[in-house]
Amino acid sequence: MKATVHVFLKPGVLDVQGKAVEAALHGLGWTGVSHARVGRIIAFDLAAADRAAAEAQVKAMCERLLANPVIESWRAEVGEA
Repeated sequence: MKATVHVFLKPGVLDVQGKAVEAALHGLGWTGVSHARVGRIIAFDLAAADRAAAEAQVKAMCERLLANPVIESWRAEVGEA
């Protein structure tokens, strides 16, 4: 199975990188950009018996390691290789 996890700061948490990207885009002429947020993508292969097992494993990984539940939210996609 292929898994892709998208992790972003929760709304209300200051995103310093997002502010820097937004300022840089404004400086380059894209003044219509606002509320830029920077996150990360974690992609990996996962050996699992079936899709439900893979989704359960990815959920546990996100809750225990890949995302900080206090300040981050996540979304995962699990699919066939």
